Amino acid sequence: MAALVVAALSASQAPGSTVGPGDERAAKATDPPGTPVTGNSPYFTALPPLNTPNKPDTSIDLPVVTGPAEAGIPATVLTAYKRAEGTVKGTDPGCRLPWQLLAAIGKVESGQARGGRVDDDGTTLTPILGPQLNGVGFANISDTDNGAYDGDSTHDRAVGPMQFIPSTWATWGQDGNADGRKDPNNIYDAALAAGRYLCAHDRDLSVQADLDQAVLGYNRSREYLRTVMSWFDYYRRGSHEVPDGSGVLPGSGEPDSHHNGRGGTLPGVPGGTTPPAGPGAPGVGGGTPTPPTTTPPTSPPPTTPPPVTNPPTTPPPVTNPPTTPPPTTPSPPTPPPAPAPVAALERLGTATVTATEGEKFTDRLRVRAKTSAGKTAVGARIQFRIVGDTDARFPGARTRFTVITGADGIATAPTLGAGRRTGTFTVRAEALGTSAPAADFTADVKARPAPAPRSDALVRTSDKELKAEAGGSFADPVEVRATYKGRAAAGVAVTATMVTGDAGTSAENGKGPYFKGADGKAFRTLTALRTDANGLVALPKIYTDGNAGTYRLRLTTADGVVLMVELTVTAATTVPSTDPTTDPSKTPPAPSAPSSSTTPVA
Repeated sequence: MAALVVAALSASQAPGSTVGPGDERAAKATDPPGTPVTGNSPYFTALPPLNTPNKPDTSIDLPVVTGPAEAGIPATVLTAYKRAEGTVKGTDPGCRLPWQLLAAIGKVESGQARGGRVDDDGTTLTPILGPQLNGVGFANISDTDNGAYDGDSTHDRAVGPMQFIPSTWATWGQDGNADGRKDPNNIYDAALAAGRYLCAHDRDLSVQADLDQAVLGYNRSREYLRTVMSWFDYYRRGSHEVPDGSGVLPGSGEPDSHHNGRGGTLPGVPGGTTPPAGPGAPGVGGGTPTPPTTTPPTSPPPTTPPPVTNPPTTPPPVTNPPTTPPPTTPSPPTPPPAPAPVAALERLGTATVTATEGEKFTDRLRVRAKTSAGKTAVGARIQFRIVGDTDARFPGARTRFTVITGADGIATAPTLGAGRRTGTFTVRAEALGTSAPAADFTADVKARPAPAPRSDALVRTSDKELKAEAGGSFADPVEVRATYKGRAAAGVAVTATMVTGDAGTSAENGKGPYFKGADGKAFRTLTALRTDANGLVALPKIYTDGNAGTYRLRLTTADGVVLMVELTVTAATTVPSTDPTTDPSKTPPAPSAPSSSTTPVA
């Protein structure tokens, strides 16, 4: 009888032909190429109840109704599935995506976002992360997102209510709620991404072979296919809306962090897996199991009435076995060893990080969790929390993010984005569930530097010839105006240099006109020049040494605009009494008499 009950359980949850291990079409379906969406992460294997939902749902506008608890889907999650179905129907009607398929996958992957624990925008209240995909039992996928989505900079993890690995999300991520972001932790975004993924390769999900391929693309497991299809059939037969946060999780002993996979159990079957049915087993191929009966005696009835004291010829009433097995307390799965308690958090790297407003912090925040014995604490839950008046956020616009320490005890926060608000704030790392002291990081958001003033033209304000005698100075000042698109350019930096040659090959001249510092020293390059509010800048007084000739003054803006000014030095009519020197502490040598016959051009 027990064997027949188990077989009945297997058969009663078969959604058509895909559940039975001997199903021909499922057996012929080939595994899809590439890495599955989830990286073959664990999943819930609890199956739907035997009874059929008695309150079919036809509209998301129906009031909250009652019915079998497992048929209830949290309101926001249900809305997201139906919205995704409608969006895909408008862009890919040939796919024929049913929202119940998204609901089935969402049930198996995350228990409908952990019973609908989402905020008003559909983002999960706490991260839903799969195990590290390090090749131990699952795919081996090195980190592809620098920990931005899964907080793991070593290997990828499946993320969010539909359990996308970051590398797959990079290709298939969607903005299902039109908030300008593609967030795998948001049920609207994740449901639409899952729908588009299932419809890839021109699939028609009303065709069983295409449907099998689509589901296997999520997790390459026949058990996974059977489990998803069981829920798909269950939701097609009826469902109803329940308030967010009140959904039923598969199994009864799931932790509150994220799904640890294979947690649900089928009553009477150890490990929560559907028992395989051998050839000829009841229920295979969609047949109905035959209930056990009691065969009456085969001897012919007596020809004379039996004595009154004899038992009647009809068999005694037989109590038929219940259609469902008696409630039993399934043996809980053996829990993993509890991580050693964290006694201290060691801050790694820099204690202060800096970013420019609107950009991302380049330094990642890291801590190492240690036990009281000074050893690394593996598997500790470390929460990074933003404290202070700031609009800086972690990915997904979050102010806090929880990371699990790896084998080295290190937890690395995802990349922190600076907002538009400048100033200093704190990022606090805390070991959840412990009394270990927090580790604080200082984050500073600096203002974006103002753009440098620009100019596209530089001209003299006077066209008067600049001329002076050797050993004297120019009576007329040199004044120029910088403009940009015809308007005065204020604050433009200008460099003035006495040069040799033309603008392209010039170098600082070692003789001829010069500027004089407060200490009396001569210099021929001046950099401390900037245009005023009217775009004007006047050069200080220009002196001449004893060398007559024609010289060039080059003026250059930061934009590379160049103006060449010609300076003419004539022979002195009187011998100058002094000559400039680069060292005022020494007596300058007597100048040599300049030649009056020829005037060199410097």
